[in-house]
Amino acid sequence: MLYYILFTILTTPLLLIILHHHLCRRRNHRLPPGTYGLPLLGETLQLIAAYKTDNPEPFIDERVGRYGPIFKTHVFGERTIFSVDPDVNRFILQNEGRLFESSNPASVSNLLGRHSLVVMKGNLHKRMHFLTLSFSNDAIIRDHLLVDIDRLVRFFLDSWSDRVFLMDEAKKMTFALTMKQLMSFDPCEWTETLGKEYLNVIEGFFTIPSPFFSMTYNRAIKSRTKVADALSKVVRERRKASEHGEKKKDMLGALLNEEVEGGRFSDEIIVDFLVSLFVGGNETMATLMTLAVKFLTDTPLALAQLKAEHDNIRAKKGDDEPLDWADYESMQFTQCVINESLRVANTVGGVFRRTTSDINIKGYTIPKGWKIFASFRGVHMDDQHFKDARSFNPWRWQSDAGKPLPLGVFTPFGGGPRLCPGYKLARASVSVFLHHLVTKFSWEPAEEDKLVFFPTTRTQKRLPLILRRRGSAM
Repeated sequence: MLYYILFTILTTPLLLIILHHHLCRRRNHRLPPGTYGLPLLGETLQLIAAYKTDNPEPFIDERVGRYGPIFKTHVFGERTIFSVDPDVNRFILQNEGRLFESSNPASVSNLLGRHSLVVMKGNLHKRMHFLTLSFSNDAIIRDHLLVDIDRLVRFFLDSWSDRVFLMDEAKKMTFALTMKQLMSFDPCEWTETLGKEYLNVIEGFFTIPSPFFSMTYNRAIKSRTKVADALSKVVRERRKASEHGEKKKDMLGALLNEEVEGGRFSDEIIVDFLVSLFVGGNETMATLMTLAVKFLTDTPLALAQLKAEHDNIRAKKGDDEPLDWADYESMQFTQCVINESLRVANTVGGVFRRTTSDINIKGYTIPKGWKIFASFRGVHMDDQHFKDARSFNPWRWQSDAGKPLPLGVFTPFGGGPRLCPGYKLARASVSVFLHHLVTKFSWEPAEEDKLVFFPTTRTQKRLPLILRRRGSAM
Protein backbone atom coordinates (compact mmCIF):
# COMPACT_ATOMS: atom_id res chain seq x y z
CA MET A 1 0.00 0.00 0.00
CA LEU A 2 2.82 2.40 0.89
CA TYR A 3 4.53 1.71 -2.45
CA TYR A 4 1.26 2.41 -4.27
CA ILE A 5 0.85 5.75 -2.50
CA LEU A 6 4.45 6.77 -3.26
CA PHE A 7 4.06 5.72 -6.90
CA THR A 8 0.88 7.79 -7.21
CA ILE A 9 2.47 10.86 -5.64
CA LEU A 10 5.51 10.65 -7.90
CA THR A 11 3.74 9.88 -11.17
CA THR A 12 0.60 12.06 -10.96
CA PRO A 13 2.38 15.34 -11.88
CA LEU A 14 4.05 13.58 -14.82
CA LEU A 15 0.72 12.20 -16.01
CA LEU A 16 -0.86 15.65 -15.77
CA ILE A 17 1.97 17.15 -17.81
CA ILE A 18 1.62 14.46 -20.47
CA LEU A 19 -2.16 14.93 -20.59
CA HIS A 20 -1.75 18.73 -20.79
CA HIS A 21 0.62 18.50 -23.77
CA HIS A 22 -1.54 15.85 -25.43
CA LEU A 23 -4.59 18.11 -25.27
CA CYS A 24 -2.60 21.05 -26.56
CA ARG A 25 -1.19 19.04 -29.48
CA ARG A 26 -4.65 17.73 -30.29
CA ARG A 27 -5.84 21.27 -30.93
CA ASN A 28 -2.67 22.61 -32.54
CA HIS A 29 -4.12 22.49 -36.04
CA ARG A 30 -6.76 25.08 -35.05
CA LEU A 31 -4.73 27.27 -32.70
CA PRO A 32 -2.48 30.19 -33.56
CA PRO A 33 1.25 29.35 -33.79
CA GLY A 34 3.47 29.56 -30.72
CA THR A 35 5.01 27.51 -27.97
CA TYR A 36 3.96 26.57 -24.44
CA GLY A 37 7.45 26.64 -22.96
CA LEU A 38 8.37 24.53 -19.95
CA PRO A 39 5.92 22.08 -18.33
CA LEU A 40 3.78 23.82 -15.69
CA LEU A 41 5.86 27.04 -15.75
CA GLY A 42 5.20 27.71 -19.42
CA GLU A 43 6.85 30.97 -20.54
CA THR A 44 6.09 32.95 -17.39
CA LEU A 45 9.73 33.40 -16.43
CA GLN A 46 10.62 34.58 -19.95
CA LEU A 47 7.75 37.07 -19.82
CA ILE A 48 8.86 38.58 -16.49
CA ALA A 49 12.58 38.57 -17.37
CA ALA A 50 11.96 40.27 -20.72
CA TYR A 51 10.44 43.37 -19.12
CA LYS A 52 13.63 44.09 -17.20
CA THR A 53 14.98 45.58 -20.43
CA ASP A 54 14.37 49.10 -21.80
CA ASN A 55 12.20 47.68 -24.56
CA PRO A 56 8.51 48.29 -23.72
CA GLU A 57 7.31 45.04 -25.33
CA PRO A 58 10.24 42.56 -25.60
CA PHE A 59 8.23 39.39 -24.98
CA ILE A 60 5.65 40.32 -27.59
CA ASP A 61 8.19 41.69 -30.10
CA GLU A 62 10.14 38.43 -30.22
CA ARG A 63 7.08 36.25 -30.70
CA VAL A 64 5.38 38.51 -33.21
CA GLY A 65 8.58 38.34 -35.25
CA ARG A 66 8.44 34.52 -35.16
CA TYR A 67 4.71 33.77 -35.27
CA GLY A 68 2.83 36.90 -36.33
CA PRO A 69 0.43 39.22 -34.44
CA ILE A 70 -1.59 36.36 -32.89
CA PHE A 71 0.26 33.64 -31.01
CA LYS A 72 -0.28 31.09 -28.26
CA THR A 73 1.74 30.66 -25.08
CA HIS A 74 1.39 29.44 -21.49
CA VAL A 75 1.83 32.09 -18.78
CA PHE A 76 0.80 32.39 -15.14
CA GLY A 77 -0.46 28.82 -15.13
CA GLU A 78 -2.83 29.08 -18.11
CA ARG A 79 -2.88 28.59 -21.85
CA THR A 80 -3.17 32.06 -23.31
CA ILE A 81 -3.54 33.69 -26.72
CA PHE A 82 -1.75 37.01 -27.23
CA SER A 83 -3.18 39.43 -29.80
CA VAL A 84 -1.35 42.42 -31.26
CA ASP A 85 -3.90 42.66 -34.06
CA PRO A 86 -6.11 45.79 -33.76
CA ASP A 87 -9.06 44.06 -35.45
CA VAL A 88 -8.91 41.14 -33.04
CA ASN A 89 -8.48 43.46 -30.05
CA ARG A 90 -11.52 45.48 -31.09
CA PHE A 91 -13.52 42.25 -31.53
CA ILE A 92 -12.52 41.19 -28.00
CA LEU A 93 -13.45 44.53 -26.44
CA GLN A 94 -16.77 44.84 -28.26
CA ASN A 95 -17.87 41.31 -27.37
CA GLU A 96 -17.32 41.61 -23.62
CA GLY A 97 -20.18 39.85 -21.85
CA ARG A 98 -21.09 37.77 -24.91
CA LEU A 99 -18.10 35.84 -26.21
CA PHE A 100 -15.59 36.98 -23.60
CA GLU A 101 -15.63 37.80 -19.92
CA SER A 102 -13.26 39.75 -17.73
CA SER A 103 -10.61 37.56 -16.13
CA ASN A 104 -8.60 38.95 -13.23
CA PRO A 105 -6.39 37.28 -10.61
CA ALA A 106 -7.97 36.55 -7.22
CA SER A 107 -5.64 39.17 -5.71
CA VAL A 108 -7.50 41.88 -7.65
CA SER A 109 -10.80 40.87 -6.10
CA ASN A 110 -9.19 40.66 -2.65
CA LEU A 111 -7.81 44.19 -2.88
CA LEU A 112 -10.65 45.90 -4.73
CA GLY A 113 -13.60 43.91 -3.41
CA ARG A 114 -15.99 41.53 -5.11
CA HIS A 115 -18.34 44.41 -5.98
CA SER A 116 -15.69 46.59 -7.62
CA LEU A 117 -16.26 47.89 -11.13
CA VAL A 118 -13.27 45.87 -12.38
CA VAL A 119 -14.70 42.58 -11.11
CA MET A 120 -18.41 43.20 -11.77
CA LYS A 121 -20.11 41.41 -14.65
CA GLY A 122 -23.49 41.41 -16.35
CA ASN A 123 -26.30 43.86 -15.73
CA LEU A 124 -24.83 45.22 -12.49
CA HIS A 125 -21.63 46.19 -14.30
CA LYS A 126 -23.61 47.86 -17.10
CA ARG A 127 -25.61 49.87 -14.58
CA MET A 128 -22.61 50.98 -12.52
CA HIS A 129 -20.55 51.76 -15.62
CA PHE A 130 -23.33 53.97 -16.99
CA LEU A 131 -23.69 55.70 -13.63
CA THR A 132 -19.97 56.50 -13.57
CA LEU A 133 -20.04 57.80 -17.14
CA SER A 134 -22.91 60.10 -16.25
CA PHE A 135 -20.78 61.72 -13.53
CA SER A 136 -17.76 62.37 -15.74
CA ASN A 137 -19.14 63.65 -19.04
CA ASP A 138 -18.29 67.00 -20.64
CA ALA A 139 -21.28 68.83 -19.16
CA ILE A 140 -20.52 67.69 -15.60
CA ILE A 141 -16.83 68.58 -15.96
CA ARG A 142 -17.66 71.99 -17.45
CA ASP A 143 -20.40 72.98 -15.01
CA HIS A 144 -19.25 71.37 -11.75
CA LEU A 145 -15.87 69.64 -11.65
CA LEU A 146 -13.48 71.94 -13.51
CA VAL A 147 -13.51 74.65 -10.85
CA ASP A 148 -12.55 72.14 -8.13
CA ILE A 149 -9.87 70.55 -10.31
CA ASP A 150 -8.31 73.97 -10.90
CA ARG A 151 -8.50 74.95 -7.23
CA LEU A 152 -7.03 71.72 -5.88
CA VAL A 153 -4.21 71.54 -8.43
CA ARG A 154 -3.16 75.09 -7.50
CA PHE A 155 -3.43 74.22 -3.81
CA PHE A 156 -1.00 71.33 -4.13
CA LEU A 157 1.46 73.02 -6.47
CA ASP A 158 1.68 76.02 -4.14
CA SER A 159 2.88 73.68 -1.38
CA TRP A 160 5.71 72.16 -3.38
CA SER A 161 9.32 72.61 -2.29
CA ASP A 162 12.31 73.09 -4.61
CA ARG A 163 12.83 69.31 -4.91
CA VAL A 164 10.06 66.77 -5.36
CA PHE A 165 9.45 63.19 -6.40
CA LEU A 166 6.80 63.95 -8.96
CA MET A 167 5.07 60.56 -8.83
CA ASP A 168 4.57 60.88 -5.06
CA GLU A 169 3.19 64.41 -5.34
CA ALA A 170 0.96 63.47 -8.25
CA LYS A 171 -0.55 60.61 -6.23
CA LYS A 172 -1.36 62.95 -3.34
CA MET A 173 -2.97 65.41 -5.71
CA THR A 174 -5.01 62.91 -7.70
CA PHE A 175 -6.21 61.23 -4.50
CA ALA A 176 -7.51 64.60 -3.32
CA LEU A 177 -9.17 65.20 -6.68
CA THR A 178 -10.85 61.80 -6.53
CA MET A 179 -12.01 62.33 -2.93
CA LYS A 180 -13.63 65.61 -3.94
CA GLN A 181 -15.30 64.20 -7.04
CA LEU A 182 -16.60 61.04 -5.38
CA MET A 183 -17.41 62.16 -1.85
CA SER A 184 -17.13 65.99 -1.71
CA PHE A 185 -14.19 65.98 0.73
CA ASP A 186 -11.57 68.71 0.59
CA PRO A 187 -8.01 67.88 1.75
CA CYS A 188 -7.78 67.51 5.52
CA GLU A 189 -6.00 65.36 8.09
CA TRP A 190 -8.55 62.56 7.66
CA THR A 191 -8.15 62.40 3.87
CA GLU A 192 -4.36 62.51 4.23
CA THR A 193 -4.41 59.52 6.60
CA LEU A 194 -6.79 57.64 4.31
CA GLY A 195 -4.54 58.42 1.34
CA LYS A 196 -1.54 56.79 3.04
CA GLU A 197 -3.51 53.60 3.65
CA TYR A 198 -4.74 53.66 0.08
CA LEU A 199 -1.16 53.85 -1.23
CA ASN A 200 -0.40 50.65 0.70
CA VAL A 201 -3.32 49.01 -1.12
CA ILE A 202 -1.89 50.06 -4.48
CA GLU A 203 1.50 48.58 -3.65
CA GLY A 204 -0.20 45.21 -3.16
CA PHE A 205 -0.92 44.99 -6.89
CA PHE A 206 2.82 44.85 -7.65
CA THR A 207 3.75 41.92 -5.38
CA ILE A 208 3.22 38.18 -5.00
CA PRO A 209 -0.44 37.85 -3.93
CA SER A 210 0.12 35.84 -0.77
CA PRO A 211 0.13 37.01 2.86
CA PHE A 212 2.57 34.17 3.62
CA PHE A 213 5.25 35.20 1.11
CA SER A 214 4.84 38.97 0.77
CA MET A 215 4.85 41.46 3.62
CA THR A 216 3.82 44.14 1.12
CA TYR A 217 0.73 42.19 0.06
CA ASN A 218 -0.14 41.43 3.66
CA ARG A 219 0.13 45.13 4.50
CA ALA A 220 -2.03 45.94 1.48
CA ILE A 221 -4.80 43.62 2.69
CA LYS A 222 -4.72 45.21 6.16
CA SER A 223 -4.81 48.71 4.68
CA ARG A 224 -7.67 47.71 2.42
CA THR A 225 -9.64 46.75 5.53
CA LYS A 226 -8.87 50.13 7.11
CA VAL A 227 -9.90 51.99 3.95
CA ALA A 228 -13.13 49.99 3.76
CA ASP A 229 -13.92 50.66 7.43
CA ALA A 230 -13.34 54.40 6.99
CA LEU A 231 -15.49 54.56 3.85
CA SER A 232 -18.21 52.44 5.48
CA LYS A 233 -18.49 54.99 8.28
CA VAL A 234 -18.90 57.80 5.75
CA VAL A 235 -21.50 55.81 3.80
CA ARG A 236 -23.53 55.18 6.96
CA GLU A 237 -23.42 58.85 7.93
CA ARG A 238 -24.34 60.01 4.45
CA ARG A 239 -27.17 57.47 4.19
CA LYS A 240 -28.62 58.73 7.47
CA ALA A 241 -28.29 62.36 6.34
CA SER A 242 -29.88 61.49 2.99
CA GLU A 243 -32.90 59.99 4.73
CA HIS A 244 -33.36 63.38 6.42
CA GLY A 245 -33.25 65.22 3.10
CA GLU A 246 -29.57 66.21 3.07
CA LYS A 247 -28.28 65.30 -0.38
CA LYS A 248 -25.01 66.04 -2.19
CA LYS A 249 -24.46 65.96 -5.93
CA ASP A 250 -21.48 63.61 -5.97
CA MET A 251 -20.93 59.97 -6.85
CA LEU A 252 -21.69 58.76 -3.33
CA GLY A 253 -24.96 60.67 -3.37
CA ALA A 254 -25.92 59.04 -6.66
CA LEU A 255 -25.10 55.58 -5.31
CA LEU A 256 -27.17 56.16 -2.19
CA ASN A 257 -30.15 57.33 -4.23
CA GLU A 258 -29.94 54.70 -6.98
CA GLU A 259 -32.94 52.38 -6.86
CA VAL A 260 -32.33 48.69 -7.47
CA GLU A 261 -34.48 45.62 -7.23
CA GLY A 262 -35.23 45.10 -3.59
CA GLY A 263 -34.35 48.64 -2.45
CA ARG A 264 -31.00 50.45 -2.52
CA PHE A 265 -27.38 49.41 -2.94
CA SER A 266 -25.91 47.88 0.21
CA ASP A 267 -23.06 49.58 2.06
CA GLU A 268 -20.72 46.77 0.97
CA ILE A 269 -21.49 47.28 -2.72
CA ILE A 270 -21.01 51.05 -2.43
CA VAL A 271 -17.70 50.74 -0.56
CA ASP A 272 -16.27 48.20 -3.01
CA PHE A 273 -17.36 50.39 -5.89
CA LEU A 274 -15.74 53.50 -4.39
CA VAL A 275 -12.48 51.63 -3.71
CA SER A 276 -12.27 50.55 -7.37
CA LEU A 277 -12.93 54.10 -8.56
CA PHE A 278 -10.10 55.35 -6.35
CA VAL A 279 -7.76 52.90 -8.07
CA GLY A 280 -8.95 53.74 -11.58
CA GLY A 281 -9.15 57.47 -11.02
CA ASN A 282 -6.03 57.96 -8.92
CA GLU A 283 -3.23 55.58 -9.86
CA THR A 284 -3.62 55.83 -13.63
CA MET A 285 -4.05 59.61 -13.63
CA ALA A 286 -1.01 60.17 -11.38
CA THR A 287 1.06 57.92 -13.64
CA LEU A 288 -0.08 59.81 -16.76
CA MET A 289 0.90 63.13 -15.17
CA THR A 290 4.34 61.78 -14.29
CA LEU A 291 4.98 60.20 -17.69
CA ALA A 292 3.89 63.33 -19.56
CA VAL A 293 6.37 65.42 -17.58
CA LYS A 294 9.07 62.79 -18.15
CA PHE A 295 8.55 62.88 -21.92
CA LEU A 296 8.37 66.69 -22.01
CA THR A 297 11.59 66.94 -20.01
CA ASP A 298 13.30 64.68 -22.53
CA THR A 299 11.81 66.60 -25.50
CA PRO A 300 12.64 70.33 -25.06
CA LEU A 301 10.90 71.44 -28.28
CA ALA A 302 7.63 69.90 -27.13
CA LEU A 303 8.00 71.48 -23.69
CA ALA A 304 8.64 74.89 -25.25
CA GLN A 305 5.53 74.64 -27.43
CA LEU A 306 3.43 73.51 -24.48
CA LYS A 307 4.67 76.42 -22.38
CA ALA A 308 3.84 78.86 -25.17
CA GLU A 309 0.29 77.50 -25.40
CA HIS A 310 -0.31 77.88 -21.67
CA ASP A 311 1.50 81.21 -21.32
CA ASN A 312 -0.88 82.51 -23.98
CA ILE A 313 -3.88 81.28 -21.98
CA ARG A 314 -2.55 82.75 -18.74
CA ALA A 315 -1.76 86.11 -20.39
CA LYS A 316 -5.48 86.59 -21.02
CA LYS A 317 -6.36 85.97 -17.37
CA GLY A 318 -5.37 87.27 -13.97
CA ASP A 319 -2.67 85.44 -12.05
CA ASP A 320 -5.16 83.73 -9.74
CA GLU A 321 -8.12 83.56 -12.12
CA PRO A 322 -9.29 79.95 -12.51
CA LEU A 323 -9.42 78.17 -15.84
CA ASP A 324 -12.77 77.85 -17.55
CA TRP A 325 -14.13 75.50 -20.20
CA ALA A 326 -13.09 77.76 -23.08
CA ASP A 327 -9.51 77.70 -21.77
CA TYR A 328 -9.58 73.92 -21.62
CA GLU A 329 -10.93 73.61 -25.15
CA SER A 330 -8.11 75.84 -26.43
CA MET A 331 -5.40 73.43 -25.15
CA GLN A 332 -4.92 71.72 -28.50
CA PHE A 333 -1.21 70.90 -28.28
CA THR A 334 -1.76 69.74 -24.69
CA GLN A 335 -4.10 67.06 -26.00
CA CYS A 336 -1.41 66.01 -28.47
CA VAL A 337 1.04 65.60 -25.56
CA ILE A 338 -1.51 63.59 -23.58
CA ASN A 339 -2.32 61.36 -26.58
CA GLU A 340 1.34 60.66 -27.22
CA SER A 341 2.08 59.98 -23.55
CA LEU A 342 -0.77 57.48 -23.50
CA ARG A 343 0.39 55.88 -26.74
CA VAL A 344 4.07 55.48 -25.86
CA ALA A 345 3.62 54.39 -22.25
CA ASN A 346 0.06 53.32 -21.64
CA THR A 347 -0.27 52.58 -17.92
CA VAL A 348 -2.10 49.33 -18.63
CA GLY A 349 -0.40 47.38 -21.42
CA GLY A 350 -3.54 45.41 -22.27
CA VAL A 351 -6.37 43.36 -20.81
CA PHE A 352 -7.00 39.69 -20.10
CA ARG A 353 -10.29 38.14 -21.13
CA ARG A 354 -11.56 34.55 -21.02
CA THR A 355 -13.51 32.91 -23.82
CA THR A 356 -17.01 31.75 -22.91
CA SER A 357 -17.29 29.54 -26.01
CA ASP A 358 -15.11 28.39 -28.90
CA ILE A 359 -14.19 31.50 -30.90
CA ASN A 360 -13.40 31.47 -34.62
CA ILE A 361 -11.35 34.48 -35.70
CA LYS A 362 -8.71 35.20 -38.35
CA GLY A 363 -8.74 31.53 -39.38
CA TYR A 364 -8.03 30.25 -35.87
CA THR A 365 -10.22 28.62 -33.23
CA ILE A 366 -9.67 29.67 -29.63
CA PRO A 367 -11.20 27.06 -27.31
CA LYS A 368 -13.71 27.87 -24.61
CA GLY A 369 -12.12 28.69 -21.28
CA TRP A 370 -8.83 29.95 -22.70
CA LYS A 371 -7.41 33.29 -21.70
CA ILE A 372 -6.69 35.88 -24.35
CA PHE A 373 -4.58 38.99 -23.87
CA ALA A 374 -5.45 41.99 -26.03
CA SER A 375 -2.23 43.99 -26.11
CA PHE A 376 -2.88 47.73 -26.42
CA ARG A 377 0.75 48.78 -26.13
CA GLY A 378 1.85 46.19 -28.67
CA VAL A 379 -0.40 47.88 -31.25
CA HIS A 380 0.65 51.37 -30.15
CA MET A 381 4.31 50.39 -30.63
CA ASP A 382 3.81 49.00 -34.14
CA ASP A 383 5.45 51.03 -36.94
CA GLN A 384 2.70 49.86 -39.29
CA HIS A 385 0.25 52.04 -37.37
CA PHE A 386 2.50 54.84 -36.08
CA LYS A 387 5.63 56.00 -37.92
CA ASP A 388 8.75 55.64 -35.76
CA ALA A 389 6.44 54.27 -33.08
CA ARG A 390 9.03 53.99 -30.30
CA SER A 391 9.69 57.77 -30.34
CA PHE A 392 7.75 60.39 -28.40
CA ASN A 393 6.34 62.71 -31.07
CA PRO A 394 3.27 64.72 -30.04
CA TRP A 395 3.25 66.51 -33.41
CA ARG A 396 2.06 63.31 -35.07
CA TRP A 397 -1.36 64.09 -33.60
CA GLN A 398 -1.36 67.51 -35.28
CA SER A 399 -0.57 66.14 -38.73
CA ASP A 400 -3.25 63.50 -38.30
CA ALA A 401 -5.87 65.99 -37.13
CA GLY A 402 -9.17 65.28 -38.79
CA LYS A 403 -7.98 61.84 -39.93
CA PRO A 404 -9.51 59.29 -37.58
CA LEU A 405 -7.30 56.29 -36.86
CA PRO A 406 -8.57 52.84 -37.82
CA LEU A 407 -10.66 51.30 -35.06
CA GLY A 408 -8.63 49.37 -32.50
CA VAL A 409 -5.34 51.13 -33.28
CA PHE A 410 -5.39 53.65 -30.40
CA THR A 411 -7.03 52.23 -27.27
CA PRO A 412 -5.41 53.84 -24.20
CA PHE A 413 -8.68 53.65 -22.27
CA GLY A 414 -9.80 50.24 -23.50
CA GLY A 415 -13.11 50.01 -25.29
CA GLY A 416 -16.47 48.37 -25.53
CA PRO A 417 -18.60 47.91 -22.39
CA ARG A 418 -15.49 48.32 -20.20
CA LEU A 419 -14.26 51.56 -21.72
CA CYS A 420 -12.71 53.53 -18.87
CA PRO A 421 -15.65 55.66 -17.69
CA GLY A 422 -13.42 58.45 -16.37
CA TYR A 423 -11.33 59.04 -19.48
CA LYS A 424 -12.70 62.54 -20.12
CA LEU A 425 -12.17 63.51 -16.51
CA ALA A 426 -8.60 62.20 -16.64
CA ARG A 427 -7.83 64.29 -19.72
CA ALA A 428 -9.24 67.42 -18.12
CA SER A 429 -7.38 66.88 -14.84
CA VAL A 430 -4.02 66.24 -16.54
CA SER A 431 -4.53 69.28 -18.80
CA VAL A 432 -5.17 71.58 -15.82
CA PHE A 433 -2.16 70.11 -14.01
CA LEU A 434 0.14 70.73 -17.00
CA HIS A 435 -1.17 74.29 -17.31
CA HIS A 436 -0.29 75.24 -13.75
CA LEU A 437 2.96 73.28 -13.77
CA VAL A 438 4.45 74.99 -16.83
CA THR A 439 3.16 78.46 -15.97
CA LYS A 440 4.43 78.31 -12.39
CA PHE A 441 7.65 76.29 -12.64
CA SER A 442 10.75 75.48 -14.59
CA TRP A 443 12.49 72.24 -13.68
CA GLU A 444 15.32 69.87 -14.36
CA PRO A 445 15.90 66.23 -13.42
CA ALA A 446 17.42 65.79 -9.96
CA GLU A 447 18.89 62.50 -11.24
CA GLU A 448 18.50 60.30 -14.25
CA ASP A 449 15.35 58.22 -14.27
CA LYS A 450 13.94 55.69 -16.72
CA LEU A 451 10.72 53.90 -17.50
CA VAL A 452 9.89 50.37 -16.42
CA PHE A 453 7.02 48.47 -17.98
CA PHE A 454 6.19 45.58 -15.65
CA PRO A 455 3.77 44.99 -14.03
CA THR A 456 2.59 48.48 -15.08
CA THR A 457 4.30 51.44 -16.70
CA ARG A 458 5.99 53.85 -14.31
CA THR A 459 9.31 55.57 -13.68
CA GLN A 460 11.92 53.63 -11.74
CA LYS A 461 12.82 56.44 -9.30
CA ARG A 462 9.45 58.23 -9.13
CA LEU A 463 10.84 61.10 -11.28
CA PRO A 464 12.86 63.31 -8.88
CA LEU A 465 12.87 66.95 -10.04
CA ILE A 466 14.54 70.20 -8.99
CA LEU A 467 11.98 73.00 -9.29
CA ARG A 468 12.35 76.72 -9.70
CA ARG A 469 9.41 79.08 -9.69
CA ARG A 470 9.23 81.01 -12.93
CA GLY A 471 10.36 84.59 -12.54
CA SER A 472 12.61 83.83 -9.57
CA ALA A 473 16.37 84.37 -9.63
CA MET A 474 18.71 81.48 -10.40
